[in-house]
This record gives sequence, C-alpha cells and structure tokens, in this order.
Amino acid sequence: MSKIKYYYDTETCKYERVRVSRWDVLLNISGFIVLVLVAGVSLVIIFDTYFESPKAARLKKENDELTFYYDMLSKDMDRANKMLESLQERDNNVYRTIFEAEPIPLSVRSAGVGGVNRYQDLLENGLEREEVIVNTFQRIDQLKRQLYIQTRSYDNLLEMAENKSEILATIPAIQPVSNKELRRLASGFGMRVHPIYKVKMMHPGVDFSAPKGTPVYATGGGKVKQVKSSFTGYGKQIIIDHGYGYQTRYAHLQDFNVKVGQEVERGQCIGYVGNTGTSTAPHLHYEVFKDDERVNPIYYFYQDITADEYEILVQLASIENQSL
Repeated sequence: MSKIKYYYDTETCKYERVRVSRWDVLLNISGFIVLVLVAGVSLVIIFDTYFESPKAARLKKENDELTFYYDMLSKDMDRANKMLESLQERDNNVYRTIFEAEPIPLSVRSAGVGGVNRYQDLLENGLEREEVIVNTFQRIDQLKRQLYIQTRSYDNLLEMAENKSEILATIPAIQPVSNKELRRLASGFGMRVHPIYKVKMMHPGVDFSAPKGTPVYATGGGKVKQVKSSFTGYGKQIIIDHGYGYQTRYAHLQDFNVKVGQEVERGQCIGYVGNTGTSTAPHLHYEVFKDDERVNPIYYFYQDITADEYEILVQLASIENQSL
C-alpha cells in the first residue's frame, strides 16, 4: 500500500492531501528507468574494462596460444630457410665445383609459387586474418618447392659421384712421355718464340724433347678420334677424345700405335716421338682441350709426380723460350 503524503496549506490552515497526476507518475517512472539504464550501461562498461568474462578470457587465451604457436612456426620456417640456403651454397660452391658441374641458377632455385589466386579457396571462406594465413601458406609452399629442387640436385650429384671414378680414369692426369728426371719439358704453354718465324706467337701446348722412337703414352682413357699425317703443321698426330669435354693432341710423331675408333687406357703406348711437320728437333707437342678450348697442360700433370716435382715442372714451363 502506497504512502499518502500531506502538505500544510497556509490559506486554509489545514493539512491537505498531495495529489499526484498521472503525468507526474509517468515522468517519475521514466526518469527512474533512464537512471537505471545509465547506471547499468556504466556498470557494463566498467566491468568490461576492468574485468573479463569467462568467454572473453577463454578467447584471449586461445588467441595468445595461437599467436605463440604461429611465432614458433614462423621461427621454424626461418631456421629451415637458413638451413636450405646453407645447403644451396654448399651445393653450388662445393659439390658442383668438385664435379665441374654448372651451379643451379637463382631463378630456378627461387621456385615461384604464383600469386594470391592460388589460395582463392581460403579467401572465399571469409577468414578474418587472411593476410597472415595466406602469407604462411605461401612461405610453406615456397619452402616445399625449394626443398624439392634441392633433392633433385642431390640426385644429380649422386649420379655424378657414381660416375666420378670413370671421370677420374678418363681425364688427362699424367705426362705423355717418361720424364722421371724432369729434364724433357722444353717449352711451356703461352707466348713463345716460333721456331721458324722467330717471333713471339701463342704456343697452345707443351713440348717434350726426346729421342726419336721414344714411346708416347695416352694421358687418360678414351677413344682415338683422329690419326692424321701431314708434311707441315703438326705432322703425324693423334687426337684422343676422353669424354666429359676433354681431348688431347699428340703431334710430330714418328709412328702410330693405334687406329681411329680404338679404345685406349691411361698409360697405354699410342705412338712414338718423331720430328714430322713443322718441327726443328725430335720432340712431342702435347695439347689439352677442355670444352673445345686449349688449356695449359701443366695443370693436368698430377698423378705420376710429387708436389715438389710438380713445382719444378711449373717453373720449367714458365720460362719464355723458343718452342720446338
């Protein structure tokens, strides 16, 4: 039961009952409701600011965990990329150098995976962190493709390693004549005085002075590519194809001991020293080709001599004298 309020009327000198209109009641109720709403909203704001609901706390914990594991995943991918870069560097600068193979171009190793359209299915799902998720997938795909290329490279290196023994048996590695006392190397590779024209010209091989009939040996295994006789130039000469881009020429011979197409082994006698062609004295002119370019044969005398003996040959070959 509501309380009845009175007020003292000075005119009638009586207590009169307070009459409240309906509008006053409605205004009071409305004011109370507004006050309650303001107080409620304020409490909610204060609560959300300083206190977490169980659901918000759970979502925050999940978000922290996802951030933690994403950072771990990102660091693992960074470490994997660094390890892959190290493997790629060793592949190009060590293994492929040993086997004299061309390094894999950077454009191949980068292994592009396309743009964002590749991940259109993910974007259509309405993901809130699209950039982070797509970037992660791109890094993982990039890493997988680069790893695939590296494994293919190792397969290729393994194949080359299996053929290395055959390569070592075929490439030039010894002197073409017996030279135990290291006295037969008469002229080296480079600019030398021509024996006929008496001017400096490129001498594309090395000369070994030796008596006529001295055995000439194949410096590596291979197939006889050419057996040719001429009254000028190289005179009687033999060219052996060793494979893997290597060829050797033996010139100014007196006689041959092989024929075209014959397979020879390192150290096998293929002919004899002579004085044929444009030659001023009995000697063997010896050349080495790598990928159809003449190279210094002195770099291919290493199997039948010591390090000290090799240094002596290098010094003798460096003397700018007259070729034979």
